[in-house]
Amino acid sequence: MSEEVYARLREFMDSLPAGYPATPTGVELRILEKLYTPDHAELTMQLTQDPEEASAVAARLGKPEAELAPMLEDMAMKGLIFRTRDGEKRLYRAYQFIVGVYEFQVGRMDKEFCEMFEEYLPYLGMSFMQVKTPQMRVIPLESAIIDVPAVATYDRIRDLVKEQELIAVGDCICRKEEELLGHKCNNPRDLCFAFGDFARFMLDNKIARQIEHDETFRLLDAAENAGLILRPSNSARAEAVCCCCTCCCAGLKTIKDMPQPAMFVLSNYEAVIDADSCTSCNLCVERCRMAAIEETAEAYGIIDGRCIGCGLCVANCPTSAITMVVKQGVEAPPKDFEDTIHRIRLERGLA
Repeated sequence: MSEEVYARLREFMDSLPAGYPATPTGVELRILEKLYTPDHAELTMQLTQDPEEASAVAARLGKPEAELAPMLEDMAMKGLIFRTRDGEKRLYRAYQFIVGVYEFQVGRMDKEFCEMFEEYLPYLGMSFMQVKTPQMRVIPLESAIIDVPAVATYDRIRDLVKEQELIAVGDCICRKEEELLGHKCNNPRDLCFAFGDFARFMLDNKIARQIEHDETFRLLDAAENAGLILRPSNSARAEAVCCCCTCCCAGLKTIKDMPQPAMFVLSNYEAVIDADSCTSCNLCVERCRMAAIEETAEAYGIIDGRCIGCGLCVANCPTSAITMVVKQGVEAPPKDFEDTIHRIRLERGLA
């Protein structure tokens, strides 16, 4: 019975925007069995992707609200479903595994979970590559685009932050996972930002703390000093911003080993080096996380297809020989994350 319910839950999770593919090893089922009780699995499959109050879920399922309300809240606290608020009302919905349930496990994960996730990651990666719209993108460091004209608000990290009313910061799940697996990263861990509904969810679940704009800017400065890459949600109004390293971030680790990482990252910018100004000091090579810079006969240059537009190389170039330029043919991001996952749903033929 329990094996059957997790097989059905796997199919249900795969029907959500980002998908949840099957594997030959069954690791995806073991993950679900670790996270969900059979009762949690059954109730999850009866939720919709639209937020509902516990009373509405109870009425739709013909069950007592007094029975379902605490169960829904318990599932939300465990990060198995997503909770939003409308004033004093709490609303619940089924939610995709990534970005979603996986990230919500930052306060509950253990070594076993991390090992299973690492085993599952290649299958998730192949699934993500089958859609056009990514859930995350890369934007340049603020210092890298100070002198660049007409930079859109959605590509300026401080502008993205300024428009937020509720900000939360918590542990980076990628760096926490690597530490649990015995590969501790020296980069700061509390640099995972959430805004709006995501922030409220993390605060309610006590897996983040609320911060104001000034502290957010200080933490972003710390991220730049540490050489981390800014990866906001792929939306004009950001729902989250990750500060990523290539030793821990699952996505960046994978693409770094590919011949042309830029093909798998959505970014509006790329770096160019002025050979006349370059003194071949090698600082940009040390700073680049994608091995995108090589020495040529005259100076250093960008390797075609490797620059992902993070701007790390610009920030410490002593002669200002490196600048960020706009890539051609890149569309503006969706208006918000709901629009992003709706586009993914359409691309997967689920709508």
